[in-house]
Amino acid sequence: MEAQMTEQEIREAVNAIAEKIVEDHKTAKKIILVGIITRGVELAGRMAETIQKKHGKSTLVGALDIKPYRDDLKLPEGYKSKTRMPFDVTMKKVILVDDVLYTGRSVRAAMDALIEYGRPSEIHLAVLVDRGHREFPIHADYVGKKIPTASTEKVKVRLKETDGKDEVVIIRQE
Repeated sequence: MEAQMTEQEIREAVNAIAEKIVEDHKTAKKIILVGIITRGVELAGRMAETIQKKHGKSTLVGALDIKPYRDDLKLPEGYKSKTRMPFDVTMKKVILVDDVLYTGRSVRAAMDALIEYGRPSEIHLAVLVDRGHREFPIHADYVGKKIPTASTEKVKVRLKETDGKDEVVIIRQE
């Protein structure tokens, strides 16, 4: 298990993505960052912090629970969504944020879930890690790092907020 991204590299990648989002959307009145639960929410929060500190722009941050929209999960009866979207996304530029882009199934589910909260004018995707192996025609607009992997490997993103430390590792599975 070898570290693919250190705490410093993660910080630099998140800051670079936030800067690129601001650069690409200078004229946007409101950009909304929507993190895919779990680690996407923490990354979106960090990006919003960077945008606030460096540009003085307040950015709304939402949390999207995609489990009810996944085509490969069966939810227990009575499942309660953890989505926190206390705003309408209609005609707003939404940046979906996730930790790892793999097959594209999570992003497809996220777009389905997002539409429940309005009709965005645009949806973009920001990911910390793009590992390849797409099953859907989905690409990220903002990528922290591309890490080529085998389909037998797992990319694990650990963040301080959820895991106690920041790192990205590849776990080789048998």
